Amino acid sequence: MRNTSAHSVRDGVLTVSTPNAFTAEMLEKRLSVSIERAVEQVAKEPLEVRFAVRDTGGFATATDGRSEANGEDTSDEPVRSISPSRFIPEFTFERYVAGPSNQLAHAAALQVAESPGSAFNPLYIYSSVGLGKTHLLHAIGHAISAQGKAVMYVSAERFTNEYIRAIRDGKTEEFRSRYRGVDALLVDDIQFITSKPQTQEGFFHTFNELHMSGRQVVISGDLPAERINLEQRIQSRLAGGLIVDIQPPDYETRYAIIERKAASRGCSMPAKVLEVLAAAPVESVRDLEGGLNRVIAFSQLTRAQIDVELAEKALESIGSKKPKQFPEPEAVIAAVAAHTGVPESSITGNRRDRRTSSARRLAAYLLREESKLTATGAGEALGGKDHSSVLYALKKFEQEQADSADVRKLTAEVRAALR
Repeated sequence: MRNTSAHSVRDGVLTVSTPNAFTAEMLEKRLSVSIERAVEQVAKEPLEVRFAVRDTGGFATATDGRSEANGEDTSDEPVRSISPSRFIPEFTFERYVAGPSNQLAHAAALQVAESPGSAFNPLYIYSSVGLGKTHLLHAIGHAISAQGKAVMYVSAERFTNEYIRAIRDGKTEEFRSRYRGVDALLVDDIQFITSKPQTQEGFFHTFNELHMSGRQVVISGDLPAERINLEQRIQSRLAGGLIVDIQPPDYETRYAIIERKAASRGCSMPAKVLEVLAAAPVESVRDLEGGLNRVIAFSQLTRAQIDVELAEKALESIGSKKPKQFPEPEAVIAAVAAHTGVPESSITGNRRDRRTSSARRLAAYLLREESKLTATGAGEALGGKDHSSVLYALKKFEQEQADSADVRKLTAEVRAALR
């Protein structure tokens, strides 16, 4: 991959230098097993591959800037290992933007980080791809490590790879000692082991040992725990802890994320440009950052000032998706009616009983988030409701989403039906 290179080899570990945290994360989670197999073929021996972020700041790193092969200073580009038990520097609580879509997951992660092993144990976080699960796991890792505790972060794919290698090489005791000797274990993308019963066996015993001794376990996945094909005893352990979800960010949260990411890069953007980026039809935080990258790159390549016109042009021309077809307002209201049992005529009418008002707030939210209507447009679709009433409904619904898993589940179901 472009701008990645072998950095050093030491004690059976090959460190690969990457240009940024997202490249390191992508390689770790998607290609680590394939890369390790290729490396083993070339090196004629198994090597663990760790991906690292190239540090341009020039300060000392985990290896003190020395060659891991012989202790000599041979590196022009210091790197920071992130895998396992090293954490992406940018993925901290301070840089995590919390909103209604992720408020509960963020609060739970903070609590776990402050009181590992005694708050919510285990903690299971699930969401679709690119919504911030890995960020929260790394943030927890940073915080617990700062307390002087031993923390291990590992993807489920790497856990599987290391478990298989330990069995093959007769080093299962070393494997057990490594994983069961930590104060906190953070496992990303647990769905990877669903089709691997032997790995599930090894994972359960590791999980059980840590849990029974009061040490923290945090796990992430892409589906609710009950929908992942894990052994019943693992399911039971997860159900005994806290299960939280992360939904796609709403407009205000997207705006805050873009504003913070732009500021972290020293890039000043007009509010109107931030609005264009926040309103783009994306499904994840990763896509949001991709849009920001396109705008910044387009500005640099064309040597033009960032404004609304440039932003819109960049999002259309630099590898962006084709414009998304948004559902018609009538389709949104029909879907809400079908899932809530409240007639469409009531949703667009003037009834104010609790059930109807709740369905109307959901419809207002989806008209904005899915149909991309303004508050005024949503009000018109809802039978001529005024702008201020819609804004009030949206604010109340977002709080309901933050407080209620049932509301979040219903919202996700209607969204899925619309798509």
